[in-house]
Amino acid sequence: MDMRWLDDVLVLLEEGNMTRAAARRNITQPAFSRRIRSFESWLGVTVLQRGKNRVDLSPALISNETDIRALVTRIRDLRDKIGHFDPTSSTMSIAAQHAAVFSTFPDMALRAKHRFPSLKFRLRAANLGDCVTLFLRGDTSMLLCYESENADPLPFGGTIRRALWGVDYLVPVVGGPLRYAVRDNNEISPDTPAIIYPENSYFGEVINTARHPFGTREFSSNPVCETAFSSGIKELVLKGIGVGWLPFSIAHREIESGELISLANRIGRERLEVAIYADLRDEMAVSLLDIWGAARQG
Repeated sequence: MDMRWLDDVLVLLEEGNMTRAAARRNITQPAFSRRIRSFESWLGVTVLQRGKNRVDLSPALISNETDIRALVTRIRDLRDKIGHFDPTSSTMSIAAQHAAVFSTFPDMALRAKHRFPSLKFRLRAANLGDCVTLFLRGDTSMLLCYESENADPLPFGGTIRRALWGVDYLVPVVGGPLRYAVRDNNEISPDTPAIIYPENSYFGEVINTARHPFGTREFSSNPVCETAFSSGIKELVLKGIGVGWLPFSIAHREIESGELISLANRIGRERLEVAIYADLRDEMAVSLLDIWGAARQG
């Protein structure tokens, strides 16, 4: 396939007229028409509806304009990557749980950039199930996630390796005006408003299994908001909207400053491992896994 054909098609879609499209491509209309026919021959489908006195674009071509543009971009990106390949300046795609993007990845990126200054990252933030799908499908070469110590590591095959970045904890916190509802013994009324996780979210499952209050709908008597986004829960808790459970790594500065009060001594906490998985077929992913895994050992 000649890449010019795709460029011709995109110009034709923009102009909607063969004559204007040919003029923009700086070729005669007959030559432009021959190139469109060559594209149709390669595609095996006609993209123009040719009448006696007019030529119209087919609805199938029009409806797929976005995909054609995306294909052209991807081909050009691929050509650049192959032509100017440098493993230290490549882009590493990582599927990461939303909370880990805020709590963990910034420090990981700093450590990686110290070793590979030109390295770039593409983060695909999602819930754990979607992250695993992205990783297994090959859309990313690495997976960053939280794992409860009560759960086994994800059952990947021999082409996947796991390392541990560190340990975190889910802790219940309260902020804003609700701080004054905390008693001297660190207790708080069970009907205090709560910002809860959906029970089918990963943090929701962890808290619900442990039967902790204020974490999910089942164990909260006054849930006022439900969301799976820890960063959103943090802001709501800081405003005093309700008690919320957060990774300690997200909340520790506010706990130290007094903006948030931890209720972990009274209600409990849940230990989490920060796990990293890498596809062993990706050399840079393996290098990063070694760097990040060594951070815990150091």
